[in-house]
Amino acid sequence: MTEGLLALHAASGPILSGFFAVFLRVGAMVLLVPGFGDRLIPARVRLVGAFSLAVAVTPAVPLPSEVTLPLIVTETLIGTAFGAALRFLAQALLMAGMMAAQLTSLSQLFGSTEPSSAIGNLLNLAGLALLMAAGLPLYLVEMLIQSYDVLPIGAVMPGADVVTWGVARIAQAFALAFALAAPFALAALLYNAAMGVINRAMPQLMVALVGAPAITGAAGIVLMLAAPIILVVWKGAMIALLGDPLTGGLP
Repeated sequence: MTEGLLALHAASGPILSGFFAVFLRVGAMVLLVPGFGDRLIPARVRLVGAFSLAVAVTPAVPLPSEVTLPLIVTETLIGTAFGAALRFLAQALLMAGMMAAQLTSLSQLFGSTEPSSAIGNLLNLAGLALLMAAGLPLYLVEMLIQSYDVLPIGAVMPGADVVTWGVARIAQAFALAFALAAPFALAALLYNAAMGVINRAMPQLMVALVGAPAITGAAGIVLMLAAPIILVVWKGAMIALLGDPLTGGLP
């Protein structure tokens, strides 16, 4: 009995060590990845999700014989970098919603000093639901397996390349946010031009009383018409990034 347990321990030791090395990268990424790393998700659900992804990835990657302190640091940093890249692009929906709220005078809808970003929250929840329905866990498993081809276990990320890559990802997120908010910017431009013409034609008319309901209604109509296109464009950018986290979606 004792000999059997010792043999089982000797056989399972390297497997558990390899699984722990994989879990370091997966767990660090799950803390930031959209859908799994959001504040609305309980910590236990995140842990189970990270554990499940690590179980799916472990058989497909080469495992180290032992886990050292440098390996723990490098694997955690790699997972954090990939998770941050996904989080940057996911935030494009929230940024687009905040821009839309500012452009359509809905940012102070509830009288707060900070933008309420109700449009951004709505788009963000809809985008995450769409991404989950498209199979986000499967995309994450595939991305993690491919990441070991570029950055094997224990690899050190070059600092200059990481900075260039991170800046490019942030720039991509801002560019996408501006593009997604373009319909609202066009509506705001037309609204301000129309209010200017009306004010010049009838100075005695209180333009603000007429314009406030108009821009609010126009924002709702634009959101209803543009939201499907916005979500499809954002989903395509996210899938491109999941398919190739190093250059996906970059010009």
